[in-house]
Amino acid sequence: MVDQATERTTIAASPDECYAAAIDFERYPDWASDVKMARILSRDDEGRAVDVEFRAAAMGRSTTYTLRYFYGSNPLRLAWRLQRGDITRRLDGEYEFLPVASDSGSTEVVYQLAVDLSVPLPGFVKRRAEARIMHTALDDFTRFVEGASR
Repeated sequence: MVDQATERTTIAASPDECYAAAIDFERYPDWASDVKMARILSRDDEGRAVDVEFRAAAMGRSTTYTLRYFYGSNPLRLAWRLQRGDITRRLDGEYEFLPVASDSGSTEVVYQLAVDLSVPLPGFVKRRAEARIMHTALDDFTRFVEGASR
């Protein structure tokens, strides 16, 4: 069964700064607490990463997965789809970075994620894993971007 979640947060940095941090995949191990390695496997004609392999800590073990990134026509949106994973059947999502109208130096980040694990787990374990991914994607990301923009 696919679990889906959407979370929002506000970051004290511009949408461009947030987007630049999100596409700097090789730096993910610097800020994403569970990501141990990120390696770009392929790039598009503009030099942007398309396929990225990650190794991460998950549920007490190491997992490896490859995501394909899609940039589309919105320059402040980044989407991805799972290509390969050893414990996931689906790990699809997106970041969208929206300027906060009342504060030109802030960004509303919308993070969406759909996860389907290939290993059967009790519901509370799946929810804890999902919460951990969301924490990394929003809280760790916020600390990294706000630290870099100062």
